[in-house]
Amino acid sequence: MNVHAKPNAPVLDSYWMPFTANRQFKKAPRLLVAAEGMHYTSDDGRKVLDGTAGLWCVNAGHGRRTIAEAVQRQLTTLDYAPSFQMGHTIAFDFAERLAEIAPGPEGGKLDRVFFTGSGSESVDTALKIAVAYQRAIGQGTRNRLIGRERGYHGVGFGGISVGGLVNNRRVFPQLPGTDHLRHTFDPARNGYVKGQPEHGAELADDLERLVALHGAETIAACIVEPVAGSTGVLPPPKGYLERLRSICDKHGILLIFDEVITGFGRLGAPFATDFFGVVPDLITTAKGLTNGALPMGAVFASRKVHDALMQGPEGAIELFHGYTYSGHPAACAAGIATLDIYESEGLLTRATEIQAEWDAAIHSLKGSAHVTDIRTIGLIAGIELASREGSVGSRAYDVFVDCFEKGLLIRVTGDIIALSPPLVIESGQIGEIVDVLGKAIAAVA
Repeated sequence: MNVHAKPNAPVLDSYWMPFTANRQFKKAPRLLVAAEGMHYTSDDGRKVLDGTAGLWCVNAGHGRRTIAEAVQRQLTTLDYAPSFQMGHTIAFDFAERLAEIAPGPEGGKLDRVFFTGSGSESVDTALKIAVAYQRAIGQGTRNRLIGRERGYHGVGFGGISVGGLVNNRRVFPQLPGTDHLRHTFDPARNGYVKGQPEHGAELADDLERLVALHGAETIAACIVEPVAGSTGVLPPPKGYLERLRSICDKHGILLIFDEVITGFGRLGAPFATDFFGVVPDLITTAKGLTNGALPMGAVFASRKVHDALMQGPEGAIELFHGYTYSGHPAACAAGIATLDIYESEGLLTRATEIQAEWDAAIHSLKGSAHVTDIRTIGLIAGIELASREGSVGSRAYDVFVDCFEKGLLIRVTGDIIALSPPLVIESGQIGEIVDVLGKAIAAVA
């Protein structure tokens, strides 16, 4: 029960909450009313340290006035304009700014940007672009899409089809012609890892198995998260992404990195692509794109992919795809202001500076009751707890509630605790996270 619940709480009946046990939540709601810097404020006036950057997205911390002011100026200048057969200047300006930091080598940067409204939209957009690309180059039989077990790629039908989290899939039909690589989780060989695990590069060869099963001529693209996030933080084994890239090249398969979580500094580089030194053909982003201030996503495409579609009659629409809010003016203003903060404060690489301290602090929980594994990379951590018999997820949920009552916001998925604080976190706050979390873990049965 939420011991801080107020008797005059707002009426909660009408809002159908996403990814939430609605009946359970509404009996003991946890409500936030304000945020600044590293902290939320709850509806009863308590400060709550944000250990999750909101939902992996508030990388520069909360309440950044320059972002709010940029959005206000834009809304009073041009609140909305269509992007179908029309344009507005700030969308082009934002795309150019993103192209400047786009990953990839000179001459091979992924500097063609398609705007969406979310990570889920970015994934479905990238999948459609991949199929369209294959058709544009005369490979029209390539319609199959390969994902990975324990992967999360949003909630569109494309995303759940290539995704590999069973609860996201079991109720809904999936697109035909999808298949999945095995996941890379191997606690027996890679327990308590800091950074990339030593073992598991050979798991990328699963793509060769799927090529042998389906035929390379049927496969359009393979999509993976460089670091799987929502499944509980699974860093890629050393050599795994390189091997996957090589197999894709060998068979003419496009490689898509889902960087909705890892984009914009989470690993200590602008993108996971930069961090691992492996360049895909398409990258999906969202979350940190606008610091969570307004919904927005973007797909970064290589010129090879983009230019293949820029064929045919000049007046023909090259890609029959888009959204009402693609390149929304206010979201673009938020994005440009966010990039300014990232640049001026060095936030896209700050995780590298505090990596050792973060690793040491989080791994100090090794040996705590119920802790069976810990994984850290960049400014991310996954702490795995032993499940209660017949009640998977209940132990981590109790830790989550106890942490909130004690002033810390964490995220749980099953019995895995995920941490991804804003990149502006200070040393004392890292210590506070570990202290509160350690006590909460020790308190649960």
